[in-house]
Amino acid sequence: MSIKVIMTWDIRPGKEQEYFEFVVRTFMPRITEMGLDLSDAWVTVYGEHPQIQVSSEVSSLKKGLQITQSEEWIHLNEKLQEYVDNYTFKMVPSKGAFQF
Repeated sequence: MSIKVIMTWDIRPGKEQEYFEFVVRTFMPRITEMGLDLSDAWVTVYGEHPQIQVSSEVSSLKKGLQITQSEEWIHLNEKLQEYVDNYTFKMVPSKGAFQF
């Protein structure tokens, strides 16, 4: 069963440039290399929802747990925390469409 890894956050004010450099140059390429296939990336421009939502898919729960419990994942997420607030993360069965 395919699993969707859903992450949401808000970019810290004043950290936008550093955030984008980290996400584009390091975070997204590394999680892709680790085995997560990017499926969605959303920006909220109006309303009371997280500013950013990124979803990736992985082939199984076992593989998802291996990735998200790895030292590299933990390190990448710790680095991301320098640039974001209100971070959330969850793994759910993939429905093949937008999920929140």
